[in-house]
Amino acid sequence: MPAPSTAAAAALGFGLGLRTDHYDEILATSPRIDWFEALTENYLVPGGKPLHYLDRIRANYPMVLHGVSLSIGSTDPLDLDYLKALKALARRVEPAWISDHLCWTGVAGKNLHDLFPLPYTEQAIDHVATRVRQVQDFLGCQILLENVSSYVGFRQSQMPEWEFLAEIAARADCFILLDVNNIYVSAFNHGFEAREFLDGVPPFRIRQIHLAGHSHCGSHIIDTHDAPIADPVWALYGEAVMRFGNVATMIERDDHIPPLADLVTELDEARRTAASALRTRSAAA
Repeated sequence: MPAPSTAAAAALGFGLGLRTDHYDEILATSPRIDWFEALTENYLVPGGKPLHYLDRIRANYPMVLHGVSLSIGSTDPLDLDYLKALKALARRVEPAWISDHLCWTGVAGKNLHDLFPLPYTEQAIDHVATRVRQVQDFLGCQILLENVSSYVGFRQSQMPEWEFLAEIAARADCFILLDVNNIYVSAFNHGFEAREFLDGVPPFRIRQIHLAGHSHCGSHIIDTHDAPIADPVWALYGEAVMRFGNVATMIERDDHIPPLADLVTELDEARRTAASALRTRSAAA
């Protein structure tokens, strides 16, 4: 796969996370969705219904692959079996790009099935950047790394999250999947300004944006992906578009999944928010 160019990323448009609840309706109705993001781990088992549906939907829509098990920040060796399966899936799907999270998901060979943040240190930057380069060499393409939400920090951290993310992207020569909801969640939980995060990452590294819902618990916010996108996240998305321009954007919903029509309506709101922000950006240029 070639590296995802800025123009290609913008042209992809507005997408949704591909979920089993919607397989049949997508095939029956061909909804107005520009592309789908498929969760890598759902399609690594040979054969069966998941790949059957993936192939049929991929025939009609562009697609990207989004993983949760790369564990790029772990001290365990890279999982070559996982990478081989991912590479084979990429050959089958021909995604616009492949992404995963800037985190670790396990240690000592155990997958803990969560996205754990890293300490923001020079040592961690060197460690992760080296592993990203190894993954990219193996896959034969640049990947995207996503910022995760977090709830506690490390005393060892030497810099803010956005500087950590930007430096890894620079040293590994990879791209960034900017999760706007995760920025909002972490900003509230840690008490920083979300706009600082947007200003701290280079626009040319941004290839995709995630939008999602969360659960506000008063004293903290949990990234649950089980609710509509909150108004402050919509506002932050508008600011992101004004800074980064027309970036491929998609909505994630992982629990309490509503009818497909409801998500298409929410995706139309993303289109309107982006169009308004782009007009403002153009007027200010």
